[in-house]
Amino acid sequence: MTLAVRIDQHGGPEEIKLVDVTVGEPGPGEIRIRHKAVGLNFIDVYQRSGLYQLPMPLQLGMEASGVIEAVGAGVTHLKVGDRAAYASQPPGSYCEVRVMPAKCVCRLPDAISFETGAAMMLKGLTAQYLLRRTLPQGGLKAGDHVLFHAAAGGVGLIACQWAHALGLQLIGTAGSDEKCALAKAHGAAHVINYAKEDFVARVKEITGGKGVKVVYDSVGKDTFDRSLDCLSPFGLMASFGNASGPVAPFSPGILGPKGSLYVTRQTLFTHITTRESTQEMADELFEMVTSGKVKIRIDQRFALADVAEAHRTLEARKTTGCTILTL
Repeated sequence: MTLAVRIDQHGGPEEIKLVDVTVGEPGPGEIRIRHKAVGLNFIDVYQRSGLYQLPMPLQLGMEASGVIEAVGAGVTHLKVGDRAAYASQPPGSYCEVRVMPAKCVCRLPDAISFETGAAMMLKGLTAQYLLRRTLPQGGLKAGDHVLFHAAAGGVGLIACQWAHALGLQLIGTAGSDEKCALAKAHGAAHVINYAKEDFVARVKEITGGKGVKVVYDSVGKDTFDRSLDCLSPFGLMASFGNASGPVAPFSPGILGPKGSLYVTRQTLFTHITTRESTQEMADELFEMVTSGKVKIRIDQRFALADVAEAHRTLEARKTTGCTILTL
């Protein structure tokens, strides 16, 4: 028997329960991993609340790190005793031990701690696919302006540093002066406190009226419409989250007058459907972290038993950087 976090129905943090579960042997293509630390992400909130509908009962959590305890038939890239980390479907990382598909589990370099590994996989791979794979027409080159909402969050602080390493002029938004200062300290070229400033006007001012080539937006409802007005002609609106709620339906006809814009809704799990793609993305993330170009900031730690409080803190927008659950 081992401890795990489960919900029996969608709802608020009060639905979260700590339960005993039985964990067996891995089948073909699977591994069993004993966790050392677990990452907390906004997608966990979406799955708990019912914004993303999943079958019940549901064991929450999408990323973690730990040590491989057993390996199923056909798994060749991992062995018993390996340090490992992952961001992966299906949910279930909020636990001490689990059996799961091996294809998205990667060996964790010795230079990266378990806590850092747990904090960085989903958020770091998200920053990787955004800045390296989700690109406007003609791509991005050094000196180009991009707009990144929630720049002081877990994905945002990684993206600020990664964009800086690429030579991009990242304009980061956040909801307080303190969060703006944090994004600036992590490589944002410009910051906008959207609680005080009109971010559309500021983006136009910063870019000399040209707008940005791409907007990366995990906020959703509160920022989507006005973000379109920040784009230059043929610019890309890349939505990848719904922290303020889902984006309302809109007519594609509005995209023409605004500059023949492109819109995409991205999710990490499309990018990591194969073992090869997962490893390629992880290798680039590991290199950025071990080289020191990207530092993973863990600002909140909660015990596994306190995960409900962790969810409340995340939903209240009281977090910065990454949050982990400790075991």
